[in-house]
Formats: sequence, C-alpha cells, structure tokens
Amino acid sequence: MSRLSYDSVDVLIYDPVPSNRTATRATLYALGFRRTETVSTLEAFIEAVHKAPPDIALCEAQGAADELCAAIQQMRQGGAGHNPFIVIIVTAWEKSTALINKVVSSGADDLILRPFSTATLGQRIETHIDRRKGFVITTDYVGPDRRKDIGRASHVELFDPPNSLKMKAKDKLSSEAIARKLEGELKTAREKLTSEKLRRDSFQVCILWRLIQEAPTVAGQVSPDLAKLQVLAKSIEVRCTGTDFEPAMEWCQSVLAAAEGLVLGVDRNASLHLLGHSALSLHQVFHPEKSATDQPSEIDATVAIIRARQQAQALAS
Repeated sequence: MSRLSYDSVDVLIYDPVPSNRTATRATLYALGFRRTETVSTLEAFIEAVHKAPPDIALCEAQGAADELCAAIQQMRQGGAGHNPFIVIIVTAWEKSTALINKVVSSGADDLILRPFSTATLGQRIETHIDRRKGFVITTDYVGPDRRKDIGRASHVELFDPPNSLKMKAKDKLSSEAIARKLEGELKTAREKLTSEKLRRDSFQVCILWRLIQEAPTVAGQVSPDLAKLQVLAKSIEVRCTGTDFEPAMEWCQSVLAAAEGLVLGVDRNASLHLLGHSALSLHQVFHPEKSATDQPSEIDATVAIIRARQQAQALAS
C-alpha cells in the first residue's frame, strides 16, 4: 500500500489547451488524484484560487509566461486568495533560460517540461510533500529559497510554509483536523508575511529615498525609483489596515505627498526633506529596536552596495 494518498487532495489545473488539460488530468488520475478542477484562462485560475485555494496547482506557462509569473508572485505576496502558500508547479514545452528565470522569480515551487511521464510528475509532487523548500520574504520576492540560484542575500530568514498537500497526502489527517491545523498555520504564516513585508518594504522606501536624493528629478517625469517608492508606500498603507501598525498609514501618506511634490516640481529640497523625514519615521515604526544612528548607517551601507553593483554591471557591459 502506498505511503501517500491523493484521493482527498484538491488540484487546480490551468492550461489554455484542452488536450493538455485532459492529458494532465489523466496523469494525475493515474497517480491517485480524484479531486481535480480545470480552467482554461488565467483569469479563471486566479478566481478559483480566490474562491477555494487548492492544495496544489499545475499551471501552463506557454504563451503567457509573463502574466502567469506575475500572478503567481502577486499570490505569494498575499495579494490573491486566503492561502498564498499553495504548492505551484509550472509546466512548459520549452525550458529556455528566460523562462526558467521568470519561473524562479515568480515564487513557483517547480518547473516541469512537457511531455512528462506519470512517474516524473509523481516524483516531483513527492518532493514537495517530503522536501519542500523553505520560503523567504524580501521586498520583491516571496517563495522558495532560491539563493543558490540567483544569489539572494544570505541573511534572509527561512520559514516552513503551510503545506496542505502534505497534510492530506502523507499525514492523512481527518478533514476536521486538517482544517484546524491549516487555519492555525495559515494565521501564523500570514502574520509573519505581513510583518516581514512591512519591515523590508519600509527599509526599501528609505533606500529609494536616498537613490532619488542622489539623482536629478525632472518635473512631470516619474523615475523608476520614484515609481517604485510610490507603489511600496501604497502597499504598506494597505497592509497596515486593520493591524497594530495603523499609525504608519499617516507616514505613508506623507511619503506619497512628498513624491507627488517631486513629480510636480514643487520645491525639490523641501520635497526631499519631507520624503526623508517621512521615510525614516515610517521605517522606525517597524524597526523600533533601531536607534537614530543605526538607520542612516544601514541605509548608507546598502546604497553603497547598490552603487558598486551598478558600476560593476556598467563596466561589464
């Protein structure tokens, strides 16, 4: 008797090609999966994840890799559905370097090349039951630890994401026990995701302030750094809603007001001063352990690393 049981596992298949959906479903059936839903559009996939998060999703990348990978990372960031930590396997017909990089950066658990055998898919699924990679949380990425792949910072803390696939297939808990266990683990994991994102994103706002400070601003134009700062400030404000960090929302508004002043060409020095004060105050909310001297030194050190990397890339090109 197999040590794994898939009959209660909920699977979601996204593939725009009917024959591929049928083939994938048949392969999963041969492995023992009996609760399988299929969708043909990315919009339907996102809607299905919102309504009833599956335990595992298989998504086809061919033809819309950019959109799929963006949707996966949005999900991992907590922007889609109740469970951002479902096991996600991306499928594709062509495993190019560009596609690999996109999938790695999306936060998906795996990439498997078509056509694949029943044994191959079964082995990959077992890997994510027995040896799923720990997750990391950064400003731009939430997902399996990829430091060996793309050189992510070594100080990033790992955590084990909730894995309902494992609960059902290996632990074989009752539906009531799974619901209780999953809800508890999701609550803890989502709290960690929120707090860590707020800490990292507020620090990134400070970094962007310094980069903007060093670069000339042209009235009416929004630089990439300024645009990213605005996105982060809005994201932080949304994440703070309904939490103990609601006072930080006022500093987000100040950051956005200063950014708007730079775009409109209002007194650059005054706008930068407001931006700096607001960014540092926002950072302090989420890093109360940092002193007034710790903040500038850490920001300066990070900016220096960014500048050195940019110079090295410029020399290499």
